[in-house]
Amino acid sequence: MTHLQACLSPETLEKAKVELKENPDTLHQDIQEVRDMIITRPDIGFLRTDDAFILRFLRARKFNHFEAFRLLAQYFEYRQQNLDMFKNLKATDPGIKQALKDGFPGVLTNLDRYGRKMLILFAANWDQSRYTFVDILRAILLSLESMIEDPELQVNGFVLIIDWSNFTFKQASKLTPSMLRLAIEGLQDSFPARFGGIHFVNQPWYIHALYTVIRPFLKDKTRKRIFMHGNNLNNLHQLMHPEILPSELGGMMPPYDMGTWARALLDHDYDEETEYSPESYTLSVKDLEKDLSPKTMKRSQSVVEPGVLKRPEKVKSEEENMQPLLSLD
Repeated sequence: MTHLQACLSPETLEKAKVELKENPDTLHQDIQEVRDMIITRPDIGFLRTDDAFILRFLRARKFNHFEAFRLLAQYFEYRQQNLDMFKNLKATDPGIKQALKDGFPGVLTNLDRYGRKMLILFAANWDQSRYTFVDILRAILLSLESMIEDPELQVNGFVLIIDWSNFTFKQASKLTPSMLRLAIEGLQDSFPARFGGIHFVNQPWYIHALYTVIRPFLKDKTRKRIFMHGNNLNNLHQLMHPEILPSELGGMMPPYDMGTWARALLDHDYDEETEYSPESYTLSVKDLEKDLSPKTMKRSQSVVEPGVLKRPEKVKSEEENMQPLLSLD
């Protein structure tokens, strides 16, 4: 075992070996092979290339050197292409702070049965008069950056639960395809985290409609890990034990305190109020409403035009095809 694996429990070490093909005897060689590929992308500024940093990308791509490097390149490329998003990426940034205090994201204290960190979002909490969707995305990325420092989570990964209760059509209309694409690129394509499951609960018909819009931009692996539970929380409990879930999700724990994770990140700055208006944000909604770029279109043959959501004649329920999440690969 190398010093890079010293923080892993024996169970996680075995998991890394079996599921991720992590070999302590070749670990430094694996890291160096990814680092050697950096010269092939002189257009990208790789601002961090130390062993511990590269290792998280190898773990995210099961030690496939080429895929790990591609993810590393996309990580920095995404930041270069969206510079405004990453200016002052701190918990004390006014927009991020407002989002964090409303539980974007919420982070449960307990891990699930597979050692994964559980993130929860109560979508109706989004106060669109105080912060933007981009602020929420920045808060999520900042939170993941903090949590991914933990080697245990690099191996075990995360689970995301989104509760759409009381999320209005008016709120949903603000989720344009361009904004959702920005989130997909940032979380699916450009961040070294293993998401074992994404669970939707209490979703209305217009969330199903939004899902059909973004589906072409999702990888097959991601699609297979999205579960639409509707209001049947028993389906959720088959995969997530109710003993560790808050009461809002039918669990046995107390109601979730939205400020839990915000206080962890903000510490003594939690109660300090700062004047903030979403309109002041430099990455404007207008910027996100531009047509999809040719580069983005390569990811899908489907062209999605931003517009007002229309009620579909029939939205196929995903619950009918829901299968238990048996594989954590």
